[in-house]
Amino acid sequence: MDKNFIIALIGMFIVTYIPRMLPAVGLSRLKLPGWFIEFLEYIPVAVLAALLFPSILVQNGHVELNLNNHYLIASIPAFAAAIFKRSLFIPVIVGLAAYIILSYV
Repeated sequence: MDKNFIIALIGMFIVTYIPRMLPAVGLSRLKLPGWFIEFLEYIPVAVLAALLFPSILVQNGHVELNLNNHYLIASIPAFAAAIFKRSLFIPVIVGLAAYIILSYV
């Protein structure tokens, strides 16, 4: 292997590993306040929403809020399943089934 490739690989390892390791090592010794722990619980929901909403709402480069947007219509039963089942697997299956049904109807 090329020397520059090895150096680049080690550099990428360092800049990826250190930001992940420092919070784990540094925060493991601290007692975090309850409000901060509660705040951290919302991060997965916020990240998931930030990933999903553009995929659901934006079609062909602009926002589609009509009945022709199959992603939007299929997300309604998936959202309902998520609220009632409190699971990740069931809403995914419900959303996929709804999208498939809407696509072929």
